[in-house]
Amino acid sequence: MLLWLSSGVFTSFFLGSFISLITIINPLSAIPLFNALSAQLDDRDTETLARQASVYAFAILAISLFAGGLILSTFGISYGALRIAGGIVVARLGHGMLFGHDRPAQDRPRRLDIDDAAPRNPAFFPLALPGISGPGSIAVAIGLSTEISELATMSASLQAWAATVAAIALACLLTWLVLRSGRMISYRLGPNGIEVMTRLMGFLLICIGVQFIASGVRTFVSGI
Repeated sequence: MLLWLSSGVFTSFFLGSFISLITIINPLSAIPLFNALSAQLDDRDTETLARQASVYAFAILAISLFAGGLILSTFGISYGALRIAGGIVVARLGHGMLFGHDRPAQDRPRRLDIDDAAPRNPAFFPLALPGISGPGSIAVAIGLSTEISELATMSASLQAWAATVAAIALACLLTWLVLRSGRMISYRLGPNGIEVMTRLMGFLLICIGVQFIASGVRTFVSGI
């Protein structure tokens, strides 16, 4: 088992998936929304809200990962097209985060009253979707599934699936830790600190998006 986990396939997919996901999820950007939703909750309910949102986000991303191939085949979308489209989405989100304008809804601080979400569970909407697992992270999950499907051997595929699921779990775990400490982080970093971290994440997202686009173009060219 240890030899299996030490494979380069597992390590490369785990690190690549985790960096891509944690960058686009950017738990710090969800703090303002989480703090607004938990403003009238006690510590126990705040912890429950953070835990439920992280579990929902894990489920959304895991389903996107495993259903990615089915979605593509159903609509006749090629792997190359998915990677290019996903890269554009990711780079677009990164551009908004880097330059601080025209941000997607999950990256903008929102002032919500917890009672406004009473008919539904705010841990799912708007916190998990689209607050944590938005269009960008879902596109990344589906894109990762296309990379796994192109691996040559069953052993490599199994390792890649396991590594990617582990990366999703770790990203959601870190998101839970950040959210449950959201009030303290907001106090320590302040608006400027969170803004700096968000802009840094935005630059990394642009790089990841460009890499996705380049990978998609290579797939198209190799198929010609």
